[in-house]
Amino acid sequence: MDKSALLDILNKIKSGEISVASALDKLKNYPIENLKFARIDHHRALRQYHPEVIYAPGKSNDQIVKIARRIAESKCHVLISRLEESRFRLIKKQLRGIQYFADARLALILSGKKLKPDLHTNALILVCSAGTSDIPVAEEAALTAWILGCPVERLYDVGVAGIHRLFEGKELLEKAAVIIVVAGMEGALPSVIGGLVDKPVIAVPTSVGYGASFGGIAALLAMLNSCASGVTVVNIDNGFGAGMAAAKIARLIGQEKKL
Repeated sequence: MDKSALLDILNKIKSGEISVASALDKLKNYPIENLKFARIDHHRALRQYHPEVIYAPGKSNDQIVKIARRIAESKCHVLISRLEESRFRLIKKQLRGIQYFADARLALILSGKKLKPDLHTNALILVCSAGTSDIPVAEEAALTAWILGCPVERLYDVGVAGIHRLFEGKELLEKAAVIIVVAGMEGALPSVIGGLVDKPVIAVPTSVGYGASFGGIAALLAMLNSCASGVTVVNIDNGFGAGMAAAKIARLIGQEKKL
């Protein structure tokens, strides 16, 4: 349940449209609903403007379906991360309105029969990838930010092996309020972009690369040691974490512009 859903219940009590007993019935599973195998934090949407995200690995298909249904019934968007397409095909018949984004391995159920999330900020998030092989992690970041109500643009395959490609996106770099930079191999792109712009840069190392990349550790260490001031780094392949952080920053920037 998010703030708008809670306000709707309170206003209906005030107007006499529903009784206190009826409202209590709607709120009986808050703040925590115990499903035995999971405790759903229904108040997270009130505290943080987004509900819990279902991390698919380690959960059975039945557990995913039951958690998703309860979040959807609480009038919140449902986001399922790291869901393989083969598993999506097994659960989609049990979850009405579910969408799947194969590149990002994300599944989404929008509340209120919406076709796309409402925008909550006008602050643009730009997602850059160094190579085409980094796109799955970049898409996880981009779609996470989009689902959380942020405008998102993409600038893909602009890594340092052909750095002139980056400058075709100069207008987007200037227009963006927050930039997510996704790179594997030696992980140099966040430093390059961080040295060009005056806005937050969130670096995402990926596990893309040959043997000495050590599954993304080389890129992670390079980004942590960036000489560009103010580059923030998330964990290897953590596009979701980068998208979430960027969305929170963008929402704050959007609020400042409205003042």
